[in-house]
Amino acid sequence: MPIVIIGSGTMGSGIAEVLLACGGSAVLVDPDAAARERAQTRIAKNLARSFEKGRIVEQPEDCLARLDMSDTPPVDGVEWVIEAVPEDVALKQRLFGELDARYPETVWLASNTSSIAIGRLQSCTRHPERVGGLHFFNPVPRMQLVEIIRGLETSEDYLAAARTLTKRLGKIGVIVPDRPGFLVNRVARSYYLEALRMVDEGQAPMELVDEVMEGAGFPMGPFRVMDLVGVDVNLSVTRSVYEQTYYDERYRPHPWQEELVERGYWGRKSGRGFYRYE
Repeated sequence: MPIVIIGSGTMGSGIAEVLLACGGSAVLVDPDAAARERAQTRIAKNLARSFEKGRIVEQPEDCLARLDMSDTPPVDGVEWVIEAVPEDVALKQRLFGELDARYPETVWLASNTSSIAIGRLQSCTRHPERVGGLHFFNPVPRMQLVEIIRGLETSEDYLAAARTLTKRLGKIGVIVPDRPGFLVNRVARSYYLEALRMVDEGQAPMELVDEVMEGAGFPMGPFRVMDLVGVDVNLSVTRSVYEQTYYDERYRPHPWQEELVERGYWGRKSGRGFYRYE
């Protein structure tokens, strides 16, 4: 059965790419035709690169033959629907209400949200037990961890099916509670926010902070990670955790991030974030 992925941005196309690379089929849904075209081009390019480097053995064109692009999600022959739209509570709640009405209760519904409470999405459905979180990390093909988020009413059958799916995708699925930031993003707030405060206070330049953290064993320093993930995405997650923890000062968004986002400096995807990119 194909897996339906709603949203063809970085995360949605990344999930689709991983699914195709492991022999699965995907339907990538986005109402924006230009966005669908960009996603298909990105997936084709990444699969070709993976084949050249020996990461996959199947021909890229054979993988792509199992990808369908659509402006509306199919109804029949679906087991999983994974939502990967922007981090907007109202948008996600509206979408889950529509998906719940569209699909029978045997279809599992998952959100790739980074920080929005699964309970808030379950509240919009008639069958909250079949709703949970599958939080993939960017870049999806390289990052092994997937947080399987257990909402208040998420069923044990859902969790078992999620474990099976993540294993099928070659990922490590870990069940985490439905708490602000879940597990990884809750811990990671300190990594980013302390780095921002240190540089803002003049204790060290950001290049040195990145260099030291990478020298200490982190794959990427905090500023390079924020540019890779997207400064706008990182700020959105920070705001969400801050609000959900009743404005705990530890998670207050930093003005430097807000300034970059307001000016459109979103990181690699916009050509400039904390660093400049060609």
